[in-house]
Amino acid sequence: MTIHVTELLQVLETFAPEALAEKWDNVGLLVGSPSNIVEKILIGLDPTNTLVDEAVKIGADTVITHHPVIFKPLSAIHTNDPAGRLLQKALVANINIIGCHTNLDSAVDGVNDVLASALGLTELEPLIPTATAEYSSSGLGRIGIYRQPLDRDEFIRQLFDVLQLTCFDVAGTLPDKISKVAMCGGSGSDFAAAAYAIGADVYLSAEIKHATAVWANEVGFAVIDGGHYATEKPVTRYLEQKLTEIVGEKQWQIKIHLTETEKPPFVTVYKI
Repeated sequence: MTIHVTELLQVLETFAPEALAEKWDNVGLLVGSPSNIVEKILIGLDPTNTLVDEAVKIGADTVITHHPVIFKPLSAIHTNDPAGRLLQKALVANINIIGCHTNLDSAVDGVNDVLASALGLTELEPLIPTATAEYSSSGLGRIGIYRQPLDRDEFIRQLFDVLQLTCFDVAGTLPDKISKVAMCGGSGSDFAAAAYAIGADVYLSAEIKHATAVWANEVGFAVIDGGHYATEKPVTRYLEQKLTEIVGEKQWQIKIHLTETEKPPFVTVYKI
């Protein structure tokens, strides 16, 4: 059975509907043709030259990333800079690139449910619910509970294990016992006040603004910056597993690969 990009997009629509994407976002098929054939998919978080090189190396015809390869309108494509070079590589190799960004952030079982579940939280609800009644269980961020509150040190160990970090930044005061946790994978500084207002003990996100950190210290609310990459990377494994499951059910002859070359864009430098 021959599967085309349009059929793959229909599958993605079942668990990451484009209607959930924020108005400012750019999701869906961003490079390629709906009529192109899909036989091998590579999944990653960021659309980089390294990821496209990996796709070429393993013979993947389709790349699915969380972050969109084209985010802002392009006024020019210069193939001597990284963005232009990436597009050139993809087009020459006939590689389709699909973005599942804020639609996957808001989706049930998407970025935030994956992160919350990995942390062991239950009774999950959206932090910022979707306004559309059709997607009432969806929304940006999540809030959940530990049925048995965790000690502060146990919670910290859990964070290090799930996020695979050696350090993270905290503003405000981490309580001795933690039972209610709010989070937003990726850049969610603007939702800290909402997490505080609904009684969360801790708010986990990334790219926390200086002003937000100052506010957190003033009110004594624990805000944790776990890094953009670390808080969103777990969803790539979910995408691989979800697509593998669906492809198997449909008996499609498509191979699904999770990137083996992707790594965080930052490295930690320690004082010597």
